[in-house]
Amino acid sequence: MADKPMDIRERTFQFGLEIIKSIDKIPHTRAGNAIANQLIRSATSIGANAQEALAASSKADFIYKTNIALCEARETQYWI
Repeated sequence: MADKPMDIRERTFQFGLEIIKSIDKIPHTRAGNAIANQLIRSATSIGANAQEALAASSKADFIYKTNIALCEARETQYWI
């Protein structure tokens, strides 16, 4: 039997942790620190917004919060 894939909460949480672990590879310069800060904020925000979407009060709220998570994912991709 195939392993069950991780759900979105687990995947986004693990992704955020991997980004946090990787931050030390960015040079500790003024620019590097600014990029690292943006990267951590956007990467960890993906999971936070996905969590909020799963607790949405309506379908419209779910879509709105899922779209925020998608925007954060795109921002993270940019900073990477």
